[in-house]
Amino acid sequence: MAKLVQGIGTAILLVIGVGVLLVALDADEKNAIVDAVLKVGRFLTDPFRGIFDLEKGKEHLQIAINWGIAALVYLVIALLIAAALRAIASRGRDDHAVEP
Repeated sequence: MAKLVQGIGTAILLVIGVGVLLVALDADEKNAIVDAVLKVGRFLTDPFRGIFDLEKGKEHLQIAINWGIAALVYLVIALLIAAALRAIASRGRDDHAVEP
């Protein structure tokens, strides 16, 4: 279960990271793949929108910063949950150990 949670966190990190690259490189949002990645990225990063509100003309940097913060938060949360699940599983194995 911990590996699954860690994998989900990594997948979220990758989607957001690719989204940042697509925005930074001015990818064509009419492309179906670009549109899908950016929609998912926007959904995942919506709570982080506006952490930094930079001046006009620096929107790409603003997205990179805000989305980067979101990616790090998701990854840290996933790693913490995975660590907690591993600890619980380890404790469960220790409880079932047979005393010699």
